[in-house]
Amino acid sequence: MKMYIDRKWVDSPATTPVISPYSREVVDTVPQASPEQIEAALAAAERGATTMRQLPAHERGAILGRLANLVAEHQEDLARTISLEEGKPLSESRGEVGRMPDLIRLCGFEGTQQRGETLPLDAQAGAKGKLGLTLRVPCGVVLAITPFNYPLLLVVHKVAPALAAGNAVILKPANQTPLTALKLTRLILEAGLPEDGIQCLTGPGAAIGAALCADRRVRKISFTGSTVVGEAITRVAGVKRLSLELGSNSPLVILPDADLHQASQATAVAGYVNAGQVCISAQRILVDRAVYGDFLDALAPEVARIATGDPFAEGTKLSAMISERDASRVGEWIDEAVAGGARVVTGGTRDHALFAPTVVADVAPTMRLSREELFGPAVAVTPVSGIDEAIALANASSYGLGAGIFTRNIDNALRFAQEVESGNVMINWTPLWRADLMPYGGLKQSGIGKEGPRYAVAEMTEGKTVVFHSGT
Repeated sequence: MKMYIDRKWVDSPATTPVISPYSREVVDTVPQASPEQIEAALAAAERGATTMRQLPAHERGAILGRLANLVAEHQEDLARTISLEEGKPLSESRGEVGRMPDLIRLCGFEGTQQRGETLPLDAQAGAKGKLGLTLRVPCGVVLAITPFNYPLLLVVHKVAPALAAGNAVILKPANQTPLTALKLTRLILEAGLPEDGIQCLTGPGAAIGAALCADRRVRKISFTGSTVVGEAITRVAGVKRLSLELGSNSPLVILPDADLHQASQATAVAGYVNAGQVCISAQRILVDRAVYGDFLDALAPEVARIATGDPFAEGTKLSAMISERDASRVGEWIDEAVAGGARVVTGGTRDHALFAPTVVADVAPTMRLSREELFGPAVAVTPVSGIDEAIALANASSYGLGAGIFTRNIDNALRFAQEVESGNVMINWTPLWRADLMPYGGLKQSGIGKEGPRYAVAEMTEGKTVVFHSGT
């Protein structure tokens, strides 16, 4: 496939293969954007920002409405493309695509709802005869840098609000999963977006992303990915607006009064959807000692029943991770934990990029399996003594994106909600839950800013103050 720059679909002398994580076959190739092509995209986006700013909100909303219909029409092709390039089971890919039409329509609506306010200037002496108000205006050029794990969902969560708010977008999808983003770009143009309203560049992120982030024509960066890369972006970005959705190692607390059947079933989903490659995947399972053994006895068979294999085979619930290297890393972290005294309850094996769903018990909080972001299909189970220790360990992390607790005690639930340092807190559910319309973002090293249509549109606009001075 070609990339889209300056109103044209273009190639480049250098190309990157897109490899299926499960079959290890080449699905397609994409160009690697050259420095000259990066400059062409920036120049076109700068022109596009003027065009988009002048486009009325109702027209932008209508374009996104047509895009929603097109995505619905192409749902199966988009889902199969996701499974080919990212490796998740087709049922999960269909679920990802199925959420998009409503999300896109909601973004279009929110783009029409940006409001300012009138200012009570006469509250200050000497301001008689003045009328003050505020306006929301587009940032201009928005750079959207997206990860591999949700090649459509996380692209739409950035691109649709940016366009709804009247910005031009430069889209840089993950190097491993560019095909879905390129197909979406085609649909955006087919829906009637001005041709300079979007650019889509492909190739290695280190060189392309750094050049785009540092350029002063980019006024807003929306990035989802690792904390390491997010920190690098902050060092090169300069003076511009940033939204960074970064890493996590989300805790899930199980107290003695929890429904263990419900908690074990939910954990067997929350730790393993998309092979655990989700920012809010349940990773650290903190279980009260009073029910520790019972919970493991309930969880192990649930996880062992997860069907693995070909992402296109009916019934598959877990397939390959994004690469064999990442699957190997998961194995190394588990082996390291076992060497330190932890034990594998179920799973722990690997076949190329397919890592078996795994439960590791007796994990010390200091072990890397608990301390860092695993991003793989395993959970680290740790015993705790009561709600105080549970909250302390939940907060003993540099991350703070998602957290969850199972308890019937309203006082403990309220304490958890108030005291846990996390941007998203789930009561009687796992951290792995998100409604597309809700504010979504992390605390601490999990990032800055919020996604969700209303909140993303607000972050992709800027405030302007206007004061009218009467002649009297």
